Amino acid sequence: MLRWLIGGGREPQGLAETGEKLLELNGHTQKITAIITFSSLGSCEEKNQLILTASADRTVIVWDGDTARQVQRISCFQSTVKCLTVLQRLDVWLSGGNDLCVWNRKLDLLCKTSHLSDTGISALVEIPKKCVVAAVGKELIIFRLVAPTGGSLEWDILEVKRLLDHQDNILSLINVNDLSFVTGSHIGELIIWDALDWTMQAYERNFWDPSPQLDTQQEIKLCQKSNDISIHHFTCDEENVFAAVGRGLYVYNLQMKRVIACQKTAHDSNVLHIAKLPNRQLISCSEDGSVRIWELREKQQLAAEPVPTGFFNMWGFGRVNKQASQPVKKQQENATSCSLELIGDLIGHSSSVEMFLYFEDHGLVTCSADHLIILWKNGERESGLRSLRLFQKLEENGDLYLAV
Repeated sequence: MLRWLIGGGREPQGLAETGEKLLELNGHTQKITAIITFSSLGSCEEKNQLILTASADRTVIVWDGDTARQVQRISCFQSTVKCLTVLQRLDVWLSGGNDLCVWNRKLDLLCKTSHLSDTGISALVEIPKKCVVAAVGKELIIFRLVAPTGGSLEWDILEVKRLLDHQDNILSLINVNDLSFVTGSHIGELIIWDALDWTMQAYERNFWDPSPQLDTQQEIKLCQKSNDISIHHFTCDEENVFAAVGRGLYVYNLQMKRVIACQKTAHDSNVLHIAKLPNRQLISCSEDGSVRIWELREKQQLAAEPVPTGFFNMWGFGRVNKQASQPVKKQQENATSCSLELIGDLIGHSSSVEMFLYFEDHGLVTCSADHLIILWKNGERESGLRSLRLFQKLEENGDLYLAV
């Protein structure tokens, strides 16, 4: 069953502002594997937003984003659809499982590849030149979409190239910008790729230890458990790629092409999801049920700056972890130029926190295996808004002038 809370496109307020449930989507019978939104093109007369959800029940359901009404269920898949992506410029969407399918807005199957792999496509992103890159096991496969032209009325999808540089299964794949994308593997490999010519820009495999590493995959696995070095999730900004590696967090600088900061034990269990916040801050959630906020700082500022506790209270309730005041190890100081400092710990979930959504103006929504969806507010901002509303009310009633 799918139980997902969303804010309707025409509603003045919703989950992100008040925590109120607006719509509930019930339809799938097994685990949800992918969710995307598909907005109308600007030229469309009827502007609507569709929500596409894939599940382990081997179906994709298309929902109306305004009414939560089920538009259509697609049940022709031979395997679980693990990823969905929208190519807005071509007004099509793609589903990735044991094969790659291209669909239009009317939910017509335009074209598909032959059976790719029993493991299926684990991740899929768009890159320039009407291409997409798909992670299939250890391989990256570049596909080009061919749209109908005067000489052909049919869509086609062509395999252009296979990149075989990873030594183990690829778990994470995101775009850095229009010129590059990044992949992460089960054994901790991070590779930065050129999105135009599909060549390798940088390769990093020693996240878990700044000292030189052994070369073969077998020796790496003997050095450390593979689940401690698997790259589960990425986020990035213009300067850095932030990687969730096992229980740790790592910051890879794109210009210097090296790790500039790390927290090897950011959580007690695997980090599942991370996101970049404003002001050089990062948020992460874990299998251990914790949600933590970090700040990226220059090393030379650490000695003069005490670890702040105020931000933590800004999010309502919680505690500051002792880890924030612990000194950085000498080995890490020699290898990194920045530090990730813990500045907030959000306490509320009792089980694994799978993912979250961050709304800059409205707060943070976390989703956990304990079946709770929690809306967190910035306490300092909300206090200021309450004070402003109080003064406005006093002014409307004339009480403000009487007090003066």
